[in-house]
Amino acid sequence: MDWLFIERNIPLYIEAMKLTLGIGALGVVLSVVIGFLCSMVRYYRVPVLNRIVGIYIELSRNTPLLIQLFFLYYGLPKIGIKLNAFVIAVIGLTFLGASYMSEAFRGGLEAVNKIQEESGLSIGLTKPQLMRYIILPQALAIAMPSVGANVIFLLKETSVFSAIALADLMFVAKDLIGMYYKTNEALFMLVVAYLIILLPISVIFSVLERKARYAGFGN
Repeated sequence: MDWLFIERNIPLYIEAMKLTLGIGALGVVLSVVIGFLCSMVRYYRVPVLNRIVGIYIELSRNTPLLIQLFFLYYGLPKIGIKLNAFVIAVIGLTFLGASYMSEAFRGGLEAVNKIQEESGLSIGLTKPQLMRYIILPQALAIAMPSVGANVIFLLKETSVFSAIALADLMFVAKDLIGMYYKTNEALFMLVVAYLIILLPISVIFSVLERKARYAGFGN
């Protein structure tokens, strides 16, 4: 292992980590917001929208992110829509992530016992109050492990962004291997970089899950 080579190229990986985290953070936040809205549409079975959301979820979950990125990067310019690679990466990650988040939230919502809804209505709670104070806290606690797993999954999926010329972690690793043939060193730094990103997130979601269970939700 050439530790001098590793030390010399650490700044490249730091810059790539910033890009990866920037795309990942935007993609995850948008995925959570859009996924939650989609889950509410599915939970309440909103006419027409429920069908549209269902089709979107099946399309998104059953096509690879790389294919979605290629469609956005190479296909949209043919119809006059030109976006830069960063925007395309965020859109692609959101398109994929929102479908997974939607199913995670919907699973949490549907896991709440219907008796609690009936009890809430019987004591005079309105439907918005019932959702806010009874259903939603429990649903979010139940969905927390799935949401955490989805966040980690989406951040790992950022490794395909090098295919659309973004200088992310995978791009830097492949570039160093191509120029210097330092495969072991480049891949070692790649693994360490992803561990630095993903391990804290895994720990944070583990803590959040334990706190939710301790609070009495999700039982």
